[in-house]
Amino acid sequence: MRFENIKPKIGLLPFGNSLYDKIIPEIRPNIEAFILNIIKKFEDMGIIVKVVPLCRIKEEFLRAVSFFEKDKVDAIVTIHLVYSPSLEACEALSKTKIPIIILDTTPNYNFGPDQNYEEFIYNHGIHGVQDICNVLIRNGKDFIIEVGHWEKSNVIDKIIKHIRAAIICKLFNNSRVGSIGKLFEGMGDVYVKEEVLRENFGIKIKFADFEEILKLFSDIDDGEVRKELMEDFENFEIIGLNEKLHLDSIKSGLAVRKWIDRENLSSFTMNFFNLKQDSNFQIIPFFEASKEMARRIGYAGEGDVLTAVLVGALIKVFPETNFTEMFCPDWMGNRIFISHSGEINNNIIEGKGKLIIKRSPFFSNKEAVMIVGKYKSGNAVLVNLAPGKDNTYTLIICKVIIENVLNDIKMSDVIHGWFKPEKGTISDFLGKFSSIGGTHHCALVYGDILDELISFGRIMKWKTMVI
Repeated sequence: MRFENIKPKIGLLPFGNSLYDKIIPEIRPNIEAFILNIIKKFEDMGIIVKVVPLCRIKEEFLRAVSFFEKDKVDAIVTIHLVYSPSLEACEALSKTKIPIIILDTTPNYNFGPDQNYEEFIYNHGIHGVQDICNVLIRNGKDFIIEVGHWEKSNVIDKIIKHIRAAIICKLFNNSRVGSIGKLFEGMGDVYVKEEVLRENFGIKIKFADFEEILKLFSDIDDGEVRKELMEDFENFEIIGLNEKLHLDSIKSGLAVRKWIDRENLSSFTMNFFNLKQDSNFQIIPFFEASKEMARRIGYAGEGDVLTAVLVGALIKVFPETNFTEMFCPDWMGNRIFISHSGEINNNIIEGKGKLIIKRSPFFSNKEAVMIVGKYKSGNAVLVNLAPGKDNTYTLIICKVIIENVLNDIKMSDVIHGWFKPEKGTISDFLGKFSSIGGTHHCALVYGDILDELISFGRIMKWKTMVI
C-alpha cells in the first residue's frame, strides 16, 4: 500500500432532532440544504466527504458511525443543524476510535437585532454542541472542536489541519517498518522494545541483515539499472564517480527498494555498523535511503525504528520532510548545524544534490555512494518523538528558520545546513529540548505546519511540548 497521493476522507455526521421532525417538519428542506453547502465547502478544498442521513436517535448514530468505521474515514466531523439531545449520540461517539472533530457553526453570519426571530430554529445548534461536549468529557472521550462561521471565517481551514493530523496518526499507528541491522549499540535515547512498539501503536518490525538484502540482487534486471542510471544523470550532479561504482550503487539501492516493496514497508532504518567488513555487500545504500525519502518512504539512521516510523508518517502528508540530527552549536551565529552521514531527502536540497563517493572507517572501510548538498533555506518545524518513563511519549516541536548560507565551500562534500529557532537563543532552545528528554534523532518538516503537529500529538494522546 502506497500513500503518494493521499486524499483526505471524512465522515460528515449531521445532528438532528426527532421531536422537531414531528412538530415542525417544514424546516427539514432548509436544514438539508445547509448540509449540501458544508459538503461542497469541504469538497472544494479537496476532501472526500462521506455523508449519512440526518441522525436524530441512538440507533441512527450507531449506524452512521459503524458506516464510517467500515469506510475507514480519517475523521468524523460533526455538525449540529439544530439542538440535538446528547445522549442519543454519546454511545456511538464514545466507542469509536476514529478522531472526532466538532464543527460548531450555523448557516447565518448575522443574528443581530434586525434578524427575524423565526430564523433561530436554523441557528441554535450551538447549545447542542455544548450538550454533547459536556457529556463526551464526562465519559472520558477526547474530541477536537473548532468554532466559527462556515463561510466568513477560517474554521474549515482549521478543521482541515486536524484532518491532516488524523491522517498522520493513522499512518503512524499499525505501520510496517523495516530494520536492516539492529539498533546502534549503546544508543539508549531512541531505544524502545519491539513488543512495546507493537503494544502501544501496533507497529510491526521486519528485521533483515545486509546478507539477506544481498540475495535480492538476482531479481534486478539490466533495464531497471539503466533506467535508474539515466534518472540519476538527470536529477543529480555527479562528481568523480566512475560508471561501475555508480552501477554497483544502483544495484545495492534497488535491492533495498525491492525488499521495501516486497515487505510493504512505509519506513525503514539501517545501521551500517552492522555491515561486516568481509561482506559481499560492497556499497552502503545511503544513496537509496535518500531516494526512498524522496519517494515518501520514511527513514532514520542507526536502527532507530521509532523515528523512522515518525518520518514515514509525516513524509506521506508533507513530502518536504527529512531525517536529521543536530550536530554542532554555532554559538557566535546563534544557529545549530544539522547533518547526517549520507542521507538526505532530495526534495529539500538547495539546487541539485551532488552524487559523490566516500570511504570511511565508520563504514567498515567500504565505499559509500551518497547525495550531498545544502538544506534549502526557509521556514520549517523540527519534530522529535521522545520516549519517556512507563511507555509514555513526548512530541517536541519547534518552529525554526533554515538559514541561507553562502560561505559553505568547505562543506561541499557533506550534507549540511543551519537552523535557528524562530524565537529565542540556541542556548535556551537546547536547554529546554534536553530538559524535556528530546532525543538526538529528529524529523525536519518544511512549511508552517505547527497546528497540524500539535493536533497530531493531541490525537495520539502524547504530551506535546512547543519550544
